Amino acid sequence: MNAFFRGFRFAFNGIAVLIKTGVNFKIQLIAFCFVCFAGFYFNITSTEWLMILGVSALVLSLEALNTSIEKLCDLYSTEQNDKIKTIKDIAAGAVLIAAFFAGIVGAVIFWKYIK
Repeated sequence: MNAFFRGFRFAFNGIAVLIKTGVNFKIQLIAFCFVCFAGFYFNITSTEWLMILGVSALVLSLEALNTSIEKLCDLYSTEQNDKIKTIKDIAAGAVLIAAFFAGIVGAVIFWKYIK
């Protein structure tokens, strides 16, 4: 059981590193807080909350994976490398795709409240 709780400590440490060092993660976290505030303000439905939380979790998780991929690539080599650039670009693209669709979900949900 001790190893189980130790795993949580490692995970929370990783989140703390993301918050301290990840500029994009901070921006996405601020956007998430803003969306949560809007959700409470407009009293969105439970289903809408589930959609907001789902896409937000996807974007934040993908940003965490993107950051870890970037750090791993930088550990391997800090020199210019086209293959590493491609890997980093693909990981960043995954975050962009999720953020784009999260924006669509947010627009669909909040449109009826702000129009």
